[in-house]
Amino acid sequence: MARSTTRASTPRRRRTKTDLDGVRLTADRVVVENPDDGERTSRGGLLIPATAASAPKRCVWSRVVLVGPDARSVRVGDRVLFLPQAGLEVEIDGADYLLLRERDVQAVASPAEGADRQPGQYL
Repeated sequence: MARSTTRASTPRRRRTKTDLDGVRLTADRVVVENPDDGERTSRGGLLIPATAASAPKRCVWSRVVLVGPDARSVRVGDRVLFLPQAGLEVEIDGADYLLLRERDVQAVASPAEGADRQPGQYL
């Protein structure tokens, strides 16, 4: 029997930096991967669905995929801590991301090989 090689639906592939080369950001904008769906697990192992949470006031970590020319303390590949409600959802090449301003970033975790950077200053 011959096997069919066509699929009804193709899985989404993970986007890489080269997929986003045609996109240029303005000012201090930062594009991060869309964080998880909001479900958490308690210390006891119970699943807490996103719908059970009250007004979300929990910051999340995500990886930076694009950075605008005026961003001072964030680089591509960094992990940043931010409040998800501060960002706008965007779709680039079929993948979902969040668009933030650098001032909405609360903390930055850079890769170990990165050089020391000074934080930006907003007036």
